[in-house]
Amino acid sequence: QLQASGGGLAQAGGSLKLSCAASGRTFDKYNMAWFRGDDRRFVAAIMWKTADPSYANAVKDRFSISRDNIKNTVYLEMNNLRPEDTDVYYCAAREGPMITSSLYYTGWGQGTLVTVSS
Repeated sequence: QLQASGGGLAQAGGSLKLSCAASGRTFDKYNMAWFRGDDRRFVAAIMWKTADPSYANAVKDRFSISRDNIKNTVYLEMNNLRPEDTDVYYCAAREGPMITSSLYYTGWGQGTLVTVSS
């Protein structure tokens, strides 16, 4: 199971850093991703082997995804936040190829709410 944390209230232009911690198992051989909202829109993903990242166009150059396989944790650093970034953010894992569809990811836990005020 994955647990997202680190959300909160930020002003437009501010920053937040989300964390995704795994419990019960390790996800070091999994590609990891962040999604947002009830419709699980893709935000960012990172490969387990090379740590190559992938980003949605809306967050490219503002967000940065990273992982620490020793700590079994994935991070999403969110900079230059905008009000439209407001949402619940979730992390998930995928053993297969890294893709942007949430349908093939597992380990969903409770998300963390990010609220950006203008």
